[in-house]
Amino acid sequence: MRKFAITAAVLGLTALGLSVPATAAQAAETGTRATVCNSKWPGRNGNVYAWQDLDCTGTLLGATAGHDDDWNAAGGGFQGAWDKATSVMNAGFTGGRDVVKFWSLTQYRGGYGCLSPNEYFADNLTDNTLSNGVGANDQFRSHEWVTASQCGVWLT
Repeated sequence: MRKFAITAAVLGLTALGLSVPATAAQAAETGTRATVCNSKWPGRNGNVYAWQDLDCTGTLLGATAGHDDDWNAAGGGFQGAWDKATSVMNAGFTGGRDVVKFWSLTQYRGGYGCLSPNEYFADNLTDNTLSNGVGANDQFRSHEWVTASQCGVWLT
């Protein structure tokens, strides 16, 4: 949605004969900078992903289309992944429960942060804070798919 809004603004200003800085035009393309996360974008395949390092690098901690109430236990897409995520991706299908709500504790408890399907990924969780005021980096222990109305804190 941000890409559409920026593109519309650029076209509107161009129609008025006004110039737009190159940075706005670049942002309308694939984001403000090329990232590894951009290169790993799989398209809308229904999955949530998490990596151990910045910019979707390092160990892939897990990928799943479902909920996972314990990132340390086998069976939910993530295993041995407590408190390790530094970047996450939402490649879920849009509509309905298309937001990933990441929780700092198992069983969907503790502080949370949500990732919109329109954000695609959060490539640096060190600059995000959860609903309980704790930094988001290396804090996730469970996740679930929810609607936007169930979120008040957004990851970027």
